[in-house]
Amino acid sequence: MADPRTFISFDYDHNETEKNLFVGQSKLSKSPFNIEDWSSKSSLPQSQWEAIVKEKINKCHILIVLVGKTMATATGVAKEIQMAKDQNVPIFGVYIDGANTSSNLPSGLARNRTIDWDWKKISDAIDQVMKEGKNK
Repeated sequence: MADPRTFISFDYDHNETEKNLFVGQSKLSKSPFNIEDWSSKSSLPQSQWEAIVKEKINKCHILIVLVGKTMATATGVAKEIQMAKDQNVPIFGVYIDGANTSSNLPSGLARNRTIDWDWKKISDAIDQVMKEGKNK
């Protein structure tokens, strides 16, 4: 699938710039894929957030978690990961903002499913998850 619907999970308070750069870079003609970004474009009241985000994640093929250095404080990311798991949406993570293999991961994201920000690795991960979960 050339344009998988992808929910980008990220620390809204600390990594919105990296999220915008990630989505923007995926649209470059030399990128091996396109991402249709279905993540929330603004901060939402908690009462609306869960229902809206759950519905969006359910309509996606993939959840990509952008793992920054402050991920331990991003409680919404852990909720989004759990929503994806509940709906059989495959997940992988991408290190951003200086995060690496010694950085904290959000609850529910496996270390062996988290990769560097490298388009070849990301393309390979997308190919893999498009054969998993609800994408089978």
